[in-house]
Amino acid sequence: MTSRAGSPALALHSECRERSFALLPWEKPLALIDVDIDRKHYNYCYGCGTDNPLGLKLAFHWDGRTATTRFTAGKVHQGWPETMHGGLVCTILDEAIGWAAYYKGIKGVTGKLVVRLKRPVAVGQTLAIAAVIVKESRKLVQSSATITLPDGTVAAEATATIYVIPQNGRKDKP
Repeated sequence: MTSRAGSPALALHSECRERSFALLPWEKPLALIDVDIDRKHYNYCYGCGTDNPLGLKLAFHWDGRTATTRFTAGKVHQGWPETMHGGLVCTILDEAIGWAAYYKGIKGVTGKLVVRLKRPVAVGQTLAIAAVIVKESRKLVQSSATITLPDGTVAAEATATIYVIPQNGRKDKP
């Protein structure tokens, strides 16, 4: 970061002084992410973007506690023949966790994602995806997500730590 007048670093430093908290070294790059842009700029997100021709186009819903969606993997999503690629399973879990945070008004990025792949996911099945926020603090949010097969079996589960982006205007919790 530069220290010239008008630089992002200087503006960030001033904003942190106004809020009476300092950024830790790992927070400085995160603080430069502009999370207050209009939602139309997210249209190329690989997970949820409606304009991304290669994306998954996941559309989440919120019931006040849980972000949910459904997804049917096609042949273009396979790793081994007729089996959904594990990396895409992880991507969907990460996207669900992000949407649970978004619906709660939390703007942040996934800092840690722990995934357990419990069952293979065959292409052609409609999967139920759900994510919730488990715990919130000023700088970190703990969350979890699952992917469930049509028969009710949990095929994959994840826990995550989301780093709250400092510039998002969130008030400190007591």
